[in-house]
Amino acid sequence: MSVLDGRNSAARVSEITVLRQPVVHPDRAVYGYAVRVVVLDGAGAPFPEHQVEHLIEAEYAKLDFAMLAGDRAILLRATNRLLTGDLATPTSPHGVVLELSPLLAQRADARLLVDAARERGARIALADYSGSSSQDELLPQVDLVKVDVARGPDRVSELVSRAHAAGATVIGERADNRERIRLGQQAGVDLLQGPMFQRHPETTGRDFSAGELQCLELMQLLSAESIDQAAVVRVVSSDPELAIRVLHLVNSSVYALRREIDSVHQAVVLVGPQQLAALAMASLIDARPTTVGALWATLTRALTCRSLTGEDAAYTVGLLSAVASQLGISTADLVSRTGVSSDVARALNEQTGPYGPTLAAVLAHEENDVEGVRATGLEPFDVAHAYLAAVPEALATATSLAVGSRS
Repeated sequence: MSVLDGRNSAARVSEITVLRQPVVHPDRAVYGYAVRVVVLDGAGAPFPEHQVEHLIEAEYAKLDFAMLAGDRAILLRATNRLLTGDLATPTSPHGVVLELSPLLAQRADARLLVDAARERGARIALADYSGSSSQDELLPQVDLVKVDVARGPDRVSELVSRAHAAGATVIGERADNRERIRLGQQAGVDLLQGPMFQRHPETTGRDFSAGELQCLELMQLLSAESIDQAAVVRVVSSDPELAIRVLHLVNSSVYALRREIDSVHQAVVLVGPQQLAALAMASLIDARPTTVGALWATLTRALTCRSLTGEDAAYTVGLLSAVASQLGISTADLVSRTGVSSDVARALNEQTGPYGPTLAAVLAHEENDVEGVRATGLEPFDVAHAYLAAVPEALATATSLAVGSRS
């Protein structure tokens, strides 16, 4: 009998957390987004998925997979009913990949069910591939294989080779730091799953270009307690790309204005400080329609930080932390260049002060580190809920901002 069978046992569930991570190519272009539902008990430990499948399926029914994945595929942990077809596979405009856990792979009818699922239009991935006999029997039938890159170089290389020999594309899971990313790449994985930005990235110590300095100057102005509107207009007007981005945004369907705005000053007033900060970040990371994933992740982090604190300064913390990682710039350099407040600086450099724990919690959530979130004093459910709620707004903004390129 399942630990959750019956009325009383269901009360043991403490919270249900939805985790979402990008699956990216080596150049960080997004292949798809992996979504997983984790059900925690009263002590904060996760229930085995097979014991809470009905709760996982109920959570799937609430999610907007098109919004969670944008124009990319969604990777979803299968349940028994999803695999057998007794429950319809959730739809997403750009396809769904059903991930088979090792337990599902052990079903006596797994091969027949995989074939049937493929006929229904689903692609299939082997999750947590360890080279078991039941998984190896399915290798010729699956599209993707997920290998934990924390297993160690020899074991990872062996598993990747076995999957490739069967014709599968390999995803390196838990690629959440540079050592694991390198290990996965050396082993020959095709894709990486982990946070879009590493928590402790390598920094280059490079010089900033003139365009980047203007973006950082704009961030400095927007971070001031009292914003100098004339100075903001001057900086935007002096940078042709920033001016184009501001005018493009204010004349887009997002604002639905009755007439076209062709004055930079008017555009700056209408767009407002938050969107201007996002525009500056879009220019810094050279966001274009074909590379919207990084900007989407940046804005999601920023919006989540603000949602959890209720403070605009936390939005700035989220923006700058993501950009520092994306560009390989130390947070100390970014703090120096932008002249942000001491509270923002402490959050970026030390993850302390009023916004530091929130940033630390969001970073842990992006790594699917439930215990890491809890260690900050925040609840995993609250962080996950705020993060998912930020995704649609971040996508809409990122799509509007991803225009042009900085040369």
